Amino acid sequence: MSSALLLAEPEEATRSFLERHLAQDGFEVVGVENGEALDLLEQVCPDLVLIGDPESLELCRRLRELNREVPVIVLGGQQSDPVDRVRAFDRGCDDYLDRPFHYDELVARIRAVLRRAAPPESERHTAGEIEIDRPTRRVTVCGQRVVLPSKEYELLLKLASDPHRVFTKEELLRDVWGFRAQGRTRTLDSHASRLRRRLSRPDGEAYVRNVWGVGYCLLGD
Repeated sequence: MSSALLLAEPEEATRSFLERHLAQDGFEVVGVENGEALDLLEQVCPDLVLIGDPESLELCRRLRELNREVPVIVLGGQQSDPVDRVRAFDRGCDDYLDRPFHYDELVARIRAVLRRAAPPESERHTAGEIEIDRPTRRVTVCGQRVVLPSKEYELLLKLASDPHRVFTKEELLRDVWGFRAQGRTRTLDSHASRLRRRLSRPDGEAYVRNVWGVGYCLLGD
């Protein structure tokens, strides 16, 4: 599943570099100058905010006043010292990275902060007669084991997270396959069709409903 990042970076070259490479690594990135970050945060709900100097301390403080939940990583200046880092943490940042930084380290820190900030997931999902045990990836229907290939399992897990909700094709392609644009693909439809056949019920009713023109849901009304 991709994560949405708000990148508040005053240096245009750095902002452009990070937007391009983070997108290639599967993140959804919105890059802005620092002064635009607060206005945008009121319109979108990013999973993480990256803040660059020189306004990082004040912006971090104001972000915390506006939204105490979103994790923040500060990209420090060239001449930062321990006092700068302490001040940033005092104002609510979750991590601090000095410049010049190595891109791979930044990505590792982003993923680590996202893991810490993520709400705990239930280890077992139940939807109708379907039971999913996450640690073992074991799926049963009416008590009978069903073996699923990797992508069909991930699709089922996504649908089971809210079994009566209709997920759009765009959501499923993005969250299960990492597609950022739908384009012309039958990947979702073919996997959903195979998953429907595997999750057969004794009464003949089908799981994985195709809602015409919208997407898929696991359970009908």
